[in-house]
Amino acid sequence: MNRREALTSVSALLGVAIIGGEAFLTGCKNAASDKSLFTPKDIALLDEVAETIIPATAASGGGKAALSGAFMKTIVTDCYNKEEQKVFLDGIKQLNASCREKYKKDFVDLPSTEKAAFLTALYQEAKAYAATDAYQKEKEIFDQQQEAWVKSEAAKKNFGAAYLKKKYPPHYFTMMRQLAIWGYFSSKEGMTRALRYVETPGRYDGAYPYKKGDKAWAL
Repeated sequence: MNRREALTSVSALLGVAIIGGEAFLTGCKNAASDKSLFTPKDIALLDEVAETIIPATAASGGGKAALSGAFMKTIVTDCYNKEEQKVFLDGIKQLNASCREKYKKDFVDLPSTEKAAFLTALYQEAKAYAATDAYQKEKEIFDQQQEAWVKSEAAKKNFGAAYLKKKYPPHYFTMMRQLAIWGYFSSKEGMTRALRYVETPGRYDGAYPYKKGDKAWAL
């Protein structure tokens, strides 16, 4: 699977464009990016978030087995722009602060039922945030500015500017959820155990046997 196929598959699964996707498709290296943005504690937290979103089953490992925290660190460091990085990193702090306020514990110390309930509430918060008039207005202005910049660069024959167009950052949990799902379903764990996988398909078979409940195919 190449970069574009991986990104397209996860975008279809989520139903939205992936933050950092354009940078990923073009090689995704922020040369000036700080490589120490994340601490080991941050990675452990992100592993727990991913494991809660995609828990292990008898058939396959979950977010931890896919090394989701390390994947998130790589994408945020190499593919996110400065504004997106700030939202994500501030979000790590906000997640733990909100968790302590509600449960008097860090997220990693919660039982699995409370982790799931907390992230479900965060998911609803993120959806509500994206629907607010204030967010929609700021995003519209930001998008218009980016479109104007791309047109200006195209006039200078810099046609690659379209791939560098920035997106207005969403709620931090939207980013975490995207990365957890992207990381998992592009990992060996997700591709070969959670999904069905044939390493070298010999031909197209539009009538391959299928029964209800079979795993989806890795693309």
